[in-house]
Amino acid sequence: MIIESVLTTMDARGAINFAPMGVEWGEEEIVIKPFLETTTFRNLEATRVAVVNLTDDVMVFAQGAIANVQFPAIPAAVVRGVVLEAACSWREVEVRALDATPPRARIVTRVVHRGVRREFLGFNRARHAVLEAAILATRTHLLPADEIGAEFARLQVIVDKTAGPREREAMAVLTDYVRAAREAAHA
Repeated sequence: MIIESVLTTMDARGAINFAPMGVEWGEEEIVIKPFLETTTFRNLEATRVAVVNLTDDVMVFAQGAIANVQFPAIPAAVVRGVVLEAACSWREVEVRALDATPPRARIVTRVVHRGVRREFLGFNRARHAVLEAAILATRTHLLPADEIGAEFARLQVIVDKTAGPREREAMAVLTDYVRAAREAAHA
């Protein structure tokens, strides 16, 4: 089963990377599949540790999907890394096996620590819609603009019906990003 998370990794110098990413979830083992050209892959290859953060704050997914954002974080308990302050819970993991076959690596990790900060409230329909919009925003270079536009229009209806202020703000951030990407492609 794929669970949407925010993966935090650190390079050898201590620079932190926050990356929204679906991971193959397991209680003792989590599989991470980053593309080879990403900072996440380079950091995991170099340091062999990460933190898999679970959050219900869709703004983190929205901002993290479209920009290299630094979010508030605290030091991890066991691995050299950080826990997202907005995390409801997290898993600190160590790499057990790394297969770098293109285009995506397959990195099998072992859970070495679990933490819980607060109850996960879950996702209403608007949060799911924003999460899907964030994924679409990362694919503006892969999918036709009309297809993305149609999906955004469908998702916006859900946000309009069921969102709170945070979800509306996150959807607006993504909509502006996709609009700018579309305009840049036509310029």
